[in-house]
Amino acid sequence: MIISRQLPHFCLATLFLSLSCGAHALAQPEEIRAEIRRTSFGVPHIRAADERGLGYGIGYAYAQDNLCLMANEVLTVNAQRSKYFGAEGQTLEERDNLSSDLFFSWLNTSEAVTAFWQAQTPAVRERMQGYVEGYNRQLAERQSQGLPEQCQGDWVRPLATSDLVKLTRRLLVEGGAGQFAEALAGATPPSSTVQAALTGKDWQLAANRSQRFALDRGSNAVAIGSERSFNGRGMLLANPHFPWVGGMRFYQMHLTIPGQLDVMGAALPGLPLINIGFNQHLAWTHTVDTSKHFTLYRLQLDPKDPTRYLLDGRSQPLERQVVTLQSKGPDGQLQSQSRTLYSSVFGPIVQWPGKLDWDHKYAYSLRDANLDNTRVLAQWYAMNQAGSVAGLQDSVHQLQGIPWVNTLAVDDQGRTVYMNQSVVPNVTQAKLALCSDPRVGTQVIVLDGSRSACAWDLDPAAAQPGIFAASQLPQLARNDYLQHSNDSAWMVNPAAPLQGFSPVISQQDVPLKMRARFALDRLSRMHKAQVSDLQHMVSDQQVYLAGQVMPDLLQFCEQDLGQDAQRLQSLCTSLKSWGRSAGLQAGLGFVHFQGIMQPLLQNPDVWRVAFDPKDPQHTPRGLAIGRAPVAQALREAMLASAQQVAAAGLGADVRWGDIQQVSQGGQPTPVPGGPENLGVYNAIQSVPGADGKREVVSGTSYLNVVSFDEQGPQAQGLLAFSLSSDPASAHFRDQTEAFARNQWRMLPFTEAQIRADGQYQSQLIHEPRKAPVPLALK
Repeated sequence: MIISRQLPHFCLATLFLSLSCGAHALAQPEEIRAEIRRTSFGVPHIRAADERGLGYGIGYAYAQDNLCLMANEVLTVNAQRSKYFGAEGQTLEERDNLSSDLFFSWLNTSEAVTAFWQAQTPAVRERMQGYVEGYNRQLAERQSQGLPEQCQGDWVRPLATSDLVKLTRRLLVEGGAGQFAEALAGATPPSSTVQAALTGKDWQLAANRSQRFALDRGSNAVAIGSERSFNGRGMLLANPHFPWVGGMRFYQMHLTIPGQLDVMGAALPGLPLINIGFNQHLAWTHTVDTSKHFTLYRLQLDPKDPTRYLLDGRSQPLERQVVTLQSKGPDGQLQSQSRTLYSSVFGPIVQWPGKLDWDHKYAYSLRDANLDNTRVLAQWYAMNQAGSVAGLQDSVHQLQGIPWVNTLAVDDQGRTVYMNQSVVPNVTQAKLALCSDPRVGTQVIVLDGSRSACAWDLDPAAAQPGIFAASQLPQLARNDYLQHSNDSAWMVNPAAPLQGFSPVISQQDVPLKMRARFALDRLSRMHKAQVSDLQHMVSDQQVYLAGQVMPDLLQFCEQDLGQDAQRLQSLCTSLKSWGRSAGLQAGLGFVHFQGIMQPLLQNPDVWRVAFDPKDPQHTPRGLAIGRAPVAQALREAMLASAQQVAAAGLGADVRWGDIQQVSQGGQPTPVPGGPENLGVYNAIQSVPGADGKREVVSGTSYLNVVSFDEQGPQAQGLLAFSLSSDPASAHFRDQTEAFARNQWRMLPFTEAQIRADGQYQSQLIHEPRKAPVPLALK
């Protein structure tokens, strides 16, 4: 039943009483129940008396908003895309279905899924079981009415708890093996005629997606402590940058078990808890870290057989896993395709032509630390319930379940903390010196796979064999401020540099991202920060790099440009009139600024003032237009940008909001923000579309600022791409429009705030409580 806010007060009071006034009112053994209250933008506030009921409400609400998205992701992690859509089709991430299926067949074996499930706590299992039941109830209701067009087909089915495990395991390897799906699926022994390698086009698509990975998954975070906040309590800005479609698309929700849990925030698909959020006393967020979560091992092959390798001088065979998949052919008939995947003691063989070649001398294995991380759900479960920064730290130090992100947190007492406490291979500086080739560098760690001595070190204090213990990883607690924008841990606060760590964990004396320099600049001028100050860091749409190079660009325009003067006149005019913003009203100058700077940033020699590790906040800066090679590169970039703008048909009066958009249900919505490498804090990643337009694919996602007062948390925020991925939903594009207008909304948290919301609705769902179903492997 749906209950609108116009119901008589006695009815609402009766419903509220039935749900929250007696643990035994909801905890009837014969029923599973949940209440879903929705406020503005459809945000669900889910309340139940126990874990299973809470999961039940989460699964039901999520299916109301994102049924087709979940069905698609479940198909993916179960390695069945080729069966229903053909091997040549593509996932939402533009990966060919066959490679995707081979990868997930390798990742989500029945043994791995069973081991993960058995490692979960009873509370987590109960919540996952409830999620499955709630989702399946909503699926049955929607099937009776007719499923949305985008998920009509026999590939849509009820969930099993194993599906949630597989989704979680996919999340775990996003920072490691997940980036090597094609390399794993396409690894082929030299001169093999048994199986065909991927085509050049496949590898190029994989390479393009790999380059986009860091852009699609970034984040900004600011934690303000008692010394700098307006009221002496903690303040937090959460600004993760994640994909706007697919399995990494955040979902807003508020979870309550009266007397046990009260937490609000955002979660990734299939996770029945909050990843980024706040509760009565604590707020936290994550940023993608620069730590390494996998290493490669270069195997020395047996000269007699490239499917055997030498370890400590002894030849041993690569393990073989034959994967057979069903693939839908052009005629609609199913065909069987078999591939053999190879592994050494260090992990699967991966092959990337020109980079990681498998020849008669060497092959490469990949070892991902998060494959053994069964603690991830228990970790976020504990974080959701932590009542202080100290409590949060304790849980992270004990469990070490965070996969590949940093954590920044504040509490209502004004304490702050930064933790680079993720799952990191225990490879010390000494081991790198012993086992890696210095010519390879540290962007990707490649160890010697011919010696068992080069295996990851073991620390009995670590929560998992082969990773660093919590005490060996960077963390910093302060009462002024902390910030992070996907750099290493080094400059979280320049007053206390974090240094001296293995390069596998964190590096120092390297240039900061422009977003971090922007944040440090803003924070240095915030003496008593207000909520609006943190909001403006995102909503001002400042292009920080423009402040570093525009004087030189404009000076170059004033020079004698010779035969190119007329061709560049319009470009120079637009640069001069541009307000150095990435807002919707930014003119053609911003388009040209991107066209000029993107190629120039590929050349480290363009800077007038080079990077100085003693002054990382202000270097590098300026363009060395007085040097002939730089001047020539700048002229070529300007001419190319002018040509591109003319070819796209963009007039002098065009605005950024006319160009950068997201197509939602055939109706475009303008999106402010821009490329992160230009120092746009509101980082938005868009790709070229038709008619000179750009389609948003990732960037600012869940956005909020949390402060505290005597009553508890006060939060404002938005979900930039909106709550629902269903074009028929009223909440398909409403928050996107608010985001375009910079209209942050208060996030209702207290009972009074929820009830007072103008869009308040409530739905009570229940069904007979069944015995927990054993883990079913689909």
